[in-house]
Amino acid sequence: MTAYVEAVSDLRPKMRRAIIMVQDLVMVLVSVALSLTLSQSRLSFDAFSYGGLACWAAIVLFAHLLFRYCGLYSTVWRFASTPDFFNILKGCGSLTVVLYLASLAFRSFFQPVSGLNERQFIVFFLVSFTIISAPRLYYRFLRDGASWRILRRAPGDAPINQALFIGRLSEADVIVRFTRTAAPAEYAIAGIMATEADAPLGTQIQGVPVVAVPPRLVEVLEDYVRGTESLDLLIFGNGAEREIEDYAELVRVARHSGIAVVQFSGLSELGQGGKLVLDAVEMETIMRRSAVATDVKRIGAFVGGKRVLVTGGAGSIGRILVKRALELGAEAVLVADNSEFGIFQLDQLIGEKDRDRLTSRIVDVTDRPHMMRLVSEFKPSIVFHAAALKHVPLLEENWEAAIETNIFGTLACAEVAAKCGVPQFLLISSDKAVDPTSVLGVTKRAAEQIVSSLHETHAELPDQYRGAVNGHRPGVPDTKFIAVRFGNVFGSNGSVATIFQKQIEAGGPVTITDRRMTRYFMTVAEAVDLVIMSAADAEQRQGRDDYAIYMLDMGKPVPILEVAETMIRMAGKSPYTDIPIRFTGIRPGEKLHETLHGENEEVVKLDTAKIFGLRTDVVEWPRIEAALAALQAALRDRDKAAALAILAGLHRAEESTGRVPEQAVSETAGQIG
Repeated sequence: MTAYVEAVSDLRPKMRRAIIMVQDLVMVLVSVALSLTLSQSRLSFDAFSYGGLACWAAIVLFAHLLFRYCGLYSTVWRFASTPDFFNILKGCGSLTVVLYLASLAFRSFFQPVSGLNERQFIVFFLVSFTIISAPRLYYRFLRDGASWRILRRAPGDAPINQALFIGRLSEADVIVRFTRTAAPAEYAIAGIMATEADAPLGTQIQGVPVVAVPPRLVEVLEDYVRGTESLDLLIFGNGAEREIEDYAELVRVARHSGIAVVQFSGLSELGQGGKLVLDAVEMETIMRRSAVATDVKRIGAFVGGKRVLVTGGAGSIGRILVKRALELGAEAVLVADNSEFGIFQLDQLIGEKDRDRLTSRIVDVTDRPHMMRLVSEFKPSIVFHAAALKHVPLLEENWEAAIETNIFGTLACAEVAAKCGVPQFLLISSDKAVDPTSVLGVTKRAAEQIVSSLHETHAELPDQYRGAVNGHRPGVPDTKFIAVRFGNVFGSNGSVATIFQKQIEAGGPVTITDRRMTRYFMTVAEAVDLVIMSAADAEQRQGRDDYAIYMLDMGKPVPILEVAETMIRMAGKSPYTDIPIRFTGIRPGEKLHETLHGENEEVVKLDTAKIFGLRTDVVEWPRIEAALAALQAALRDRDKAAALAILAGLHRAEESTGRVPEQAVSETAGQIG
């Protein structure tokens, strides 16, 4: 039995398909003979005469063509499912009907044929379906069944690891089947923990029992790891982190017990035998809150076919923006970044099929002439301005660089976009801009103020001034300016996750400034999709419903201490025992808790999930210009106190002013740029 299966499995695919085809044609002829024999029919013509042989040849040829058309030879039969056997049913049924109609036509136009009636054709259909399906079922039983897995093992083979699957029952069926067909077998599913609360507990899927349903998933897993069963691997279903409330706790229990944790994300190499795609479960997946599925169709329609410029495109957020824009069908993407190594890393991230649409330039965003040359030559439809300095303690000392990059870099890129007539400019902002207490915060707030003022100027500008970029008023912006504000991106360069990971790998201690500190967290993939969604939303808005600043829904703030403890447990260690945690005190510029909007900002719920519009007071452009000129003087004098006082005054001016008056619009129109 095992020799039969191994012999068939070792054949090349084309040879195996040819043998199956010949086997099916033989089965058709056998079905004809059996149907006549079982119904005790006697044909009125000699079956081996020239006419009889021609008849059998015609049946065989037509059956072959019909079976090919029905898809019998496009299936890998060790992975066959119900639709594949329906194809056999369809093929045999069609063949029976055609042969019956042919016999009626022959009797009508030529001569009657005795020994043929409806009974023989019904028997033919049943026999042909049975004996054509039987070899396939038999092969699959031997190949997939537990008996086959036991029989094919050699005495020296390594033992098969035991695994639990946690997910939907529909996925469990796929997981069990593919783990059994793996060669060599690496692990076997010992039990299924269903995510559906109404799943039938105690029933079996392909012989594997359903051992748990919510809300007892954690309890059952703990029973397994305490010795009820030997367990080596925990496999989560696709999207389980959004479906299971105790997802993080399940991962913690498994990792703490030395059990590997992976997540099923699809199938690969189906034509060569089929493999499960199992991805490692990363920390950012565990800390992720429940997320609304991205409207891929909408963001794809927005980005598809456009030319996209990403400043800071080699950074944590920028490179995912670049990758996503290429995935969504952007015509071309230009990266402007001053990090040579970052651009090199980005190039390694992009696949060969997308590299011809990607261009990278090493440039400082504060270099206005260079940026003007890039934008005028590339002609983007949208600029994602992600270039920024962002580390709070470092920028307290390096305040000049923070002001140059975060404020004047944003100003330069925004003005270049306006002068070149780029339809949309989007600033990546930060929750540090709300009631700022750090250099990073005040510089990001100033960048938001620049964008908001330019947005307001564009919104209030009379129609006769719009579109004048290529006409008589080159200083008038025809660009829509928006900013998108959100909190920490989990796993980005220099984030707490990367710092904690290095500290844990080094054996500790893990350092936290204050046990009370909380932060908002979002995965970079979700943040990028929502940024693009914000740009797509802004493109359609006009008038009062046109927002300069968008805010992403970050869920609830997460205690930093909880992040550290979870990461330590995920590493299979115990907090405070195996890995110490040390509290170092709040650093200059840091807050205990961040907020996503200020008291003077109105949060407007939009019809797009996870995105809000913000209505906030806007500083008139002339006041911003005056503040920027004074800020340049403070930079020249290296006067930090004066620079921060100017930025604080700009923030106070925002709180005390209303919207840009109409009389200021015409004055402002000729000043921008």
